[in-house]
Amino acid sequence: MPHEFERRRTFAIIAHPDAGKTTLTEKLLLYGGAIHTAGAVHARKAQRAATSDWMELERKRGISITSSVLQFEYGGIRYNLLDTPGHQDFSEDTYRTLTAADCAIMLIDAAKGVEEQTKKLFHVCRQRGTPIVTFVNKLDRPARDPFALMSEIEEVLGMRTVPRTWPIGSGEDFKGVYDVDSKGVLTFDRTAKNASRVPMQTSGIDDPKIDQLVGEQLAKNFRDEVELVTGAGDSFDQERFLKGEISPVFFGSALTNFGVEPFLEAFQDICPQPGARVTNVGKVEPGEDRFAAFVFKVQANMDPNHRDRIAFVRIVSGKFESGMWVNHYRLGKQIRLARAEQLFAQERQTVHEAWAGDVVGLHDPGIFRIGDTLSTGSPPVAIDAVPRFSPEFFARATLLDPLKRKQMQKGIDELAEEGTLQLFFQPGREKDPILGVVGVLQFEVLAYRLQHEYGAKVTLDRLPYSFARWVDGAKDTKELEARRIPLAVTDIDGKPVALLRDEWELLRMQRDNEQWKFLETAPIGAGSAATD
Repeated sequence: MPHEFERRRTFAIIAHPDAGKTTLTEKLLLYGGAIHTAGAVHARKAQRAATSDWMELERKRGISITSSVLQFEYGGIRYNLLDTPGHQDFSEDTYRTLTAADCAIMLIDAAKGVEEQTKKLFHVCRQRGTPIVTFVNKLDRPARDPFALMSEIEEVLGMRTVPRTWPIGSGEDFKGVYDVDSKGVLTFDRTAKNASRVPMQTSGIDDPKIDQLVGEQLAKNFRDEVELVTGAGDSFDQERFLKGEISPVFFGSALTNFGVEPFLEAFQDICPQPGARVTNVGKVEPGEDRFAAFVFKVQANMDPNHRDRIAFVRIVSGKFESGMWVNHYRLGKQIRLARAEQLFAQERQTVHEAWAGDVVGLHDPGIFRIGDTLSTGSPPVAIDAVPRFSPEFFARATLLDPLKRKQMQKGIDELAEEGTLQLFFQPGREKDPILGVVGVLQFEVLAYRLQHEYGAKVTLDRLPYSFARWVDGAKDTKELEARRIPLAVTDIDGKPVALLRDEWELLRMQRDNEQWKFLETAPIGAGSAATD
């Protein structure tokens, strides 16, 4: 009898803003039966805006600020879809969420190709060794040549592409896609725009129906392209895919549902099962009896009526059971996991048991931070899964009402635990921390949430720094100051950090202090070495 974890698949979708990520997410949920009408995901976002104070900011700006977890079943497989913000100013939340995924779908606009945010997210996946499936979207609109798109993916991202479907025309001439494996043709019907499914045509590539469908010239071009793809291109190999050497490519249009169902059918076999994770006690396999999990996201005030906090936990091994006792590695003590929930955006369902690959939400009384590891057995497990990224913008908060200092301090502390910002402490000014963010729009969210959730209205005074580097080899801030670091601070764990104004200062620091390593990310949780 197979283990429960073997039917789990946990993945994320990475894309540049406006590539169609929300639409593809919606259609995957539609086929999985998690929603029943098109537009439901957009409706749920509107519902969140009505029930959560700061979601109003999402609605005003027309952007997604937070990650959420969406579950659905298809073909006997239980999928955990980690939905992430599309806006680049909130990419750190996306980076952290990717640490909980076993696979990523890279969504590309057929007219624009590989865009800047896609490159950044792709490189995060490559650093982690996350396998990537590519979906080329918006074929029903004017699009670039599919060969040019694949060449760009290979040149820019350094990864071979293997088409699993191939488009017949594009834009107004888009007639369907050819399934390379089944050698069938899926025809595109513009009149079926709002249908949940488009019928599959199983005729082969040489079937005369193709000529009748698309015309002789388009059919000839299509056959020439398929012969080139199947004759000269790479064939799909699961092992090479898992190593990140190749990416299977699918073509379609999420808005019109086209190509999504064959993509999901193939994705069942492509997306890997939960894998092993490296820990302080060696590799932990998903099928082990010992429970191990890590926190990759903390969300405060999901329900403003209750001021609750939810810690999103990815289960790595074993089985979660409601009421179980686990070791909290950072705190060095045992805690009881009284209740867990699985979430569909703002909807919640109590969970009594879950397995490796699943993502559950734990009610947080203030004891969880991003990167925390929970486990059973001895010794306690530590998983260095979630890095802390270098902020690029820095500020200090000035409180407009001095009587609200406690509220401001509570808000800053809780939002730092949640990952909305990072805190840095300058010697002698510990009560006035420096706030660091990856994207400047995070400052707007920070000020908004401090005012509307904690009642503390602030202004943010920007500081002239653009780089934060964790200094491996330095003992403390005094040692940094002695070497003329522009501003020496510590992070929330007391590690020495150098704040630098520009790249010239960074290069000078590196040149003058070869005995140190200036690191772009620092680990959260277990506390092993940071990474360059």
